[in-house]
Amino acid sequence: MSRTSKSLLAFLLILLVATFVFVPAQAQGNEDQPVVRAVLFYSPTCPHCEKVIQSILPPLLEKYGDQLKIVAINTTTQKGNELFQTAISQYNIEKERQGVPFLVIEDTVLVGEGEIPAQFPGIIESALARGGTDWPDIPGLAEVIATVQFSSAPTGRAIQENQAPQTWQERFMADPVGNSVSVIVLLGMVASLIWVLYSFTRPLPEKDFWPQWVIPVLSILGIGVAFYLTYIETSGSEAICGPVGDCNTVQMSPYATLFGVLPVGLLGIIGYALILAAWAIYTWGDSKWQWITAIAIWGMSLFGVLFSIYLTFLEPFVIGATCMWCISSAIFQTLILLAATTPAKRAWQEEDDWEDEEEPAAEEVPQIEAESPAPQGEDELPSGEEPVNE
Repeated sequence: MSRTSKSLLAFLLILLVATFVFVPAQAQGNEDQPVVRAVLFYSPTCPHCEKVIQSILPPLLEKYGDQLKIVAINTTTQKGNELFQTAISQYNIEKERQGVPFLVIEDTVLVGEGEIPAQFPGIIESALARGGTDWPDIPGLAEVIATVQFSSAPTGRAIQENQAPQTWQERFMADPVGNSVSVIVLLGMVASLIWVLYSFTRPLPEKDFWPQWVIPVLSILGIGVAFYLTYIETSGSEAICGPVGDCNTVQMSPYATLFGVLPVGLLGIIGYALILAAWAIYTWGDSKWQWITAIAIWGMSLFGVLFSIYLTFLEPFVIGATCMWCISSAIFQTLILLAATTPAKRAWQEEDDWEDEEEPAAEEVPQIEAESPAPQGEDELPSGEEPVNE
């Protein structure tokens, strides 16, 4: 073997040894890199979840690569919802924070599109410095993790998309107490609407049953509720809902905005403000505007009740959660409609009378009585002259 051949063979042997020594060592080094593991509970109908999945998490996954693993679990499926409820119980999450997007890292829980981008990057850096994290200690999660294929985007769904969607019975039972309240209020609104329409066939009552101050007070309360819901929807904050209902789930649903742009709460502010303005004109304005404003108040409150019936129906049977703030607004709208019915009915019946008062009365034409003709053969003498006897 020539010197050149020996040198080439030695080089190939060195290269082969280096391949078996250094490449496995590098691979082992990659495996030893700290990894942060997190679980994201989401709903496919939640616009806040969509923002987190499409805009907030991808840059983090691109930055940290294999050092960040996220499992996304769909809470609208039976298995996903069961796991979500288990996580809520496991970490003792208060009622006001039981909504999606819901991100769990070790023992830390981040809720909403506000908390996740504000705190998650710092948590990742801190966890990597400590050597990474294990999967959250949620009973039943380990079986789910074993079925997930990880990728560079948070699309590893723990629950397969081809599972049957929830039925309306399952959605109703997700919050039976709150949804039962929605059904009771829904039936009350429908009954009130039927009574209002029927009352137009009845004689006009002698006096109003409702005090005059009811409409402005309810309108002011409605503006307050609508303003709060608008703030929750636009800021992504968690709503304070109380012991009954799940306001955050409702506010994170696509039905919280009109045409995907206008928050329903903002529409409520506009509606209540217009009712309040019409009431002020009806009370202190010129009398010629009373019949117009009375009917306008009734018409706007009728629209509000019809829209509230639609939204209240969606809560227990489509969304699967009830918002007590929304229920309060629906009750306000119904009471305004009831209070506005008698004035509107009176305005409708007296509209012709008001128009008659504005028209000038027809002028009377004086009638001239015909004078009696003088007796035949006698000439009419001028005034003051006496007849001469011949």
